[in-house]
Amino acid sequence: MESFTDEAEYHEEVLGRSVLPPGFRAATTTLTFVPSERPTGEPYKMNLATILLNEPSTGIAGVFTRNRFPGAPVVIARERMKAGVLRAVLINNKISNVCSRTGVEDARVLCSTYAAATGIDETHVVPVSTGIIGWRLPIAEMTAAIPALIDSLHEGPAADVAHAIMTTDSFPKVRSATVGSARIVAIAKGAGMIEPNLATMLVFILTDADIDRDELQTKLEDAVRVSFNRISVDSDMSTSDMVLALSSRRTRVDPDEFAAALTAVCSALAEDVVRNGEGAGHVIKARVSGVPEQTLAVALGKAVVNSPLVKTAVYGNDPNVGRIVSSLGDYLGNHDVHLDVGRLEVRIGDDVVFTGGAFDLDKEKETRLAGYIAGAALNPRLKGFPQHNRTVDFNIDFHSGNSSACVIGSDLSDEYVHENADYRS
Repeated sequence: MESFTDEAEYHEEVLGRSVLPPGFRAATTTLTFVPSERPTGEPYKMNLATILLNEPSTGIAGVFTRNRFPGAPVVIARERMKAGVLRAVLINNKISNVCSRTGVEDARVLCSTYAAATGIDETHVVPVSTGIIGWRLPIAEMTAAIPALIDSLHEGPAADVAHAIMTTDSFPKVRSATVGSARIVAIAKGAGMIEPNLATMLVFILTDADIDRDELQTKLEDAVRVSFNRISVDSDMSTSDMVLALSSRRTRVDPDEFAAALTAVCSALAEDVVRNGEGAGHVIKARVSGVPEQTLAVALGKAVVNSPLVKTAVYGNDPNVGRIVSSLGDYLGNHDVHLDVGRLEVRIGDDVVFTGGAFDLDKEKETRLAGYIAGAALNPRLKGFPQHNRTVDFNIDFHSGNSSACVIGSDLSDEYVHENADYRS
């Protein structure tokens, strides 16, 4: 079992995971600004971060939000992905640059300033923003900070980038793997507005593996489908979500081994995002099997992990199994899906709680289940590191087909309400 006792121990782990592949440099800096949209006039802190390839690369891939109100960076990133060559990513937290009247223009100004400071082609720079929706970027302060950002470029660990892109995240998220002599490093940001149908939050995957554009795009989409697209914290899809993969293309690899490693990295990082979910007190895994189609398995899994009643029961360490079965029945009925519910078997951990069309419960089992859920609890007020990787497992088998899927979600705590009520404060 993976666990950490404090922030310092986890920081050492992140340093090792975040060592950049050959051909990359990274940097961060900070600035302060006063948002014009706030009546208080109090200054806010913003972080800028960048990832820069030493040379322009055609080894690029991306998956983006399907939200119909995409942020200006998503609009520009899609445009620049089509051109087929990238070299840099410029990231800011605090403001997401969504639906501002000058949003696209502001993002282009940032890219132009960055390109002038580094001597690269402006169209090879992708802007990325995360944070409050609706506010305008503080362009004057951001452009003034870019020279300091460029002066800080470095090789080696990029833990500073993982920290800089955080908003309500309680800990930085980095995963890595080796494929032959090549390296994959993935950095993620995300704690709320997580119900992706794309990529999820912000994810930057860096590698020196020599994979061409089309193949990298296919492998990224495959990895995203079984990782980031199967998680949920609060069922809200962000306007700014994206996954970008960049390769310096320096090291030849076996394509199948690369695909397996990429999927493993994305899957681990996706679970990290849920474990870091705003106010998360438990991580829930809903494994649905025995259905005719995988899409149905995913949908049923999300119906369980997104149910407010299921989420709150788990938060309270309450094995209220009726809520699991009810959420499944709700989805099947509302979507006119006909399965033989008499064949349904539901287990929490190793205990069967529903079988043959009826609940299978007793006092001893209820006590055991409450202890099992409590044993997977996280302290949502303990920030800076993931405490452990234990999960509350719901195993749901309809015995009516050969398809299956695992969906990962979190509970719903009072801490989640507090974080979002105070988000702009």
